[in-house]
Amino acid sequence: MAELAASSAGAGRGPLYWAHPSAFERVLGAMVEIPAAILVAAEVVVLLAGILARGLGVPLTWSDELASILFLWLAMFGAVIALKRGEHMRMTALISRLPPAARGFADALATTAGLAFLLLIVAPACRWASGEASITTSSLEISSLWRAAAFPIGVGLMIVFSGVRLLRAHGIGTVLGAVALVGAITVVFWLAGPALKPLGNLNLLIFFVVIVGCAVFSGVPIAFSFALSTFGYLALTTRVPTQTLVGRMDEGMSHLILLAVPLFIFLGLLIEMTGMAAAMVRFLAGLLGHVRGGLSYVLIGAMYLVSGISGAKAADMAAVAPALFPEMKARGSKPGDLVALLAATGAQTETIPPSIVLITIGSVTGVSIAGLFTGGMLPGLVLAVGLIFVVWLRHRGQAPARDQRAGAAEILTSFVVALPALALPFVIRYAVVRGIATATEVSTIGIVYTLIAGAFLYRRLDIRRLGAILVETASLSGAILIIIGAASAMAWGLTQSGFSRTLAAAMTGLPGGAATFLVVSIVAFVILGSVLEGIPAIVLFGPLVFPIAHSVGVNEIHYAMVVVLSMGLGLFAPPFGVGFYAAAAIGKVDPAEGIRPIWGYLAALAVGLAVVAAVPWISIGFL
Repeated sequence: MAELAASSAGAGRGPLYWAHPSAFERVLGAMVEIPAAILVAAEVVVLLAGILARGLGVPLTWSDELASILFLWLAMFGAVIALKRGEHMRMTALISRLPPAARGFADALATTAGLAFLLLIVAPACRWASGEASITTSSLEISSLWRAAAFPIGVGLMIVFSGVRLLRAHGIGTVLGAVALVGAITVVFWLAGPALKPLGNLNLLIFFVVIVGCAVFSGVPIAFSFALSTFGYLALTTRVPTQTLVGRMDEGMSHLILLAVPLFIFLGLLIEMTGMAAAMVRFLAGLLGHVRGGLSYVLIGAMYLVSGISGAKAADMAAVAPALFPEMKARGSKPGDLVALLAATGAQTETIPPSIVLITIGSVTGVSIAGLFTGGMLPGLVLAVGLIFVVWLRHRGQAPARDQRAGAAEILTSFVVALPALALPFVIRYAVVRGIATATEVSTIGIVYTLIAGAFLYRRLDIRRLGAILVETASLSGAILIIIGAASAMAWGLTQSGFSRTLAAAMTGLPGGAATFLVVSIVAFVILGSVLEGIPAIVLFGPLVFPIAHSVGVNEIHYAMVVVLSMGLGLFAPPFGVGFYAAAAIGKVDPAEGIRPIWGYLAALAVGLAVVAAVPWISIGFL
């Protein structure tokens, strides 16, 4: 899951070389965060109004158009906030092992590389936006410039915050060294342009493997790694105008289906704030707390249920871990085993609707999201059985739990308290399957449901926290959506080069047909999941491999489940899986303590994945 790999800034901080950066950042930050919070709330209102109006027989013809206009502003402002907070997704497995001074330089280099892309793209972004000014929207009948202006304004703000970040976090020598190195690399490639053009598709290896790989493993945010390599490929090896990159990023990141991403993130944060997740955990603990390893079973079940509500793995783990870890530690569980199980359950629940990865697959491949939501429940349950077996093996020799078995009255009371929370996944699924709301709109029903339950049933709705939650939603959404935009532009470049046709021919011609194709896909997406995470990997390769799956006779829903579980396995597997480190951070446990115990859980997940791949009925039996 993309939202799990937030970057950490500040390695090797140096002297301050900006006159009043704190005050400047606070003022400018508020000028971005307040509108971003308003945009999240406005999207909820607009989509909810569309549902209600359609139910009353007077559909709002302009609601989707307005939502689309606001969505690009939300995505760009969210990306700005994520940059300001240092929350853009990046791979830090290698640079985190460097000495402090080298780590500080690597962090400055990563920031400078992102800044270089922003400076290169600002002029094309302005040209693209001015070109949109002549287009009039169909329903609102306003200039598309009102929407397109979000891109150059967002880029400009990111340039400002990147500069401030460099000057605040590093000494002048470090900054100048990073700028000189990035500048030198840029000049070398620019001078090499005439020699690159005759190389043909060898440039795909240079830009989309070598440059992307070097940038990602150097700690450059994934979105900027993708975008910088695509910009270089288009500018130096083709005659395609560079503003095309902006258009493709816009097309990729502002698809209306993806509006479900910020809304489900917001829903997940509300679930945690209102205490609904804690109510589910208490109910499960009442059922199983008295058995050996009972709270480990509770952790598996709670992640399964919570994932069916929020769709965001960070929100899932943040909702469950604080409620269970203190008691589990008090009962003698080792911190490393706790974080290992938490990470494993994160991988297990990747297919549980409303998974953001499933929504992304529907967006980029055209596969039915309602079908993906229906097909995702049972594969997660199969993997849960494997984890339960490992927990049983590890706890069978322990002394019986100290807790007394909860009485029927206590269990019934906790069930009644948890019932509104337990019902929410079914409310969401019912609304999608029955056509009451689309996959994009249904999150608003969940948001209203959660707000009402939190205010009147759980009485834990903290209005003062709503502003911070809205800003957090915008930040996480922006970090995800800009990756989708950059990956969409890269995927377009690969397609235009003819790479997709070559890949299709190679994979279609594999001996062994569908079985070999599934095995190759599992290996490929485990690797991609550990390096790129789910969303960028899907956006890059989904449009290429799903048609191949169809051509070799693999059902697209079944293939989606195999792909998502494979990426989840890679995402939460050390040493590169960033989901594992996110689980350690949420559980406040040293990652080194969880590396050894996680392998047993990963083996169980691998067996479960093999079962799901071998038995298509698990994914499509209830369609």
